[in-house]
Amino acid sequence: MPTDIDILTLTQWLSPAYPVGGFAYSHGLEWAVECGSVANAPDTGDWITEVIDHGTGRNDCVFLAAAFRADTPIDLAQVDHAARAFCPSSERLLETRLLGEAFCGVTASVWALKIKTLTYPVAVGHAARQQVLPLHLTAQMFLQSFMSNLVACATRLVPLGQTDAQRLIRDLTPLCQRVAADAIKASLEDLGSTAFLSDIGSMKHETQYSRMFRT
Repeated sequence: MPTDIDILTLTQWLSPAYPVGGFAYSHGLEWAVECGSVANAPDTGDWITEVIDHGTGRNDCVFLAAAFRADTPIDLAQVDHAARAFCPSSERLLETRLLGEAFCGVTASVWALKIKTLTYPVAVGHAARQQVLPLHLTAQMFLQSFMSNLVACATRLVPLGQTDAQRLIRDLTPLCQRVAADAIKASLEDLGSTAFLSDIGSMKHETQYSRMFRT
């Protein structure tokens, strides 16, 4: 069972206040709003559901779990290489690389962990193992944090009202629990994505003329 300190540590790591700069990345959602694919709260919910259930959300939890279980530096490096290779666009690679660098730097300094630069989900999984945090809770809170950041992006882009945004977070949290629970039972051989519009959005965003977000 997770202890209070486990929960509070993960809350700190995955809080919007943790200085990784997650607020700067829309994960291709900015393009989806620009082209009219996402125009209201239901559209936002559908978009984020697909990303979590069939795209990056699930895959990142698989990478997180694999990093958590990596017993040697070579095993960890192989997971990290796979996470980089699985990025469908240069912006997705930029996103996971810079978030990971920021997370590693802050977490290593504050918790005195030995953690090198890794992609974001791999970094979180590796740090959670060093801190002896429960994998299932780490994955669920990681995925909810990812989902909440996308809702925050939509709040500015669509735009959504604060009430609709909080309602979306509430409604999508059980999905995060389910996907995380399934993903941590999987291996790297189970990776896959059918969230094609999200991947295309991240590619289109590279040349989008007017934008607020880095991805």
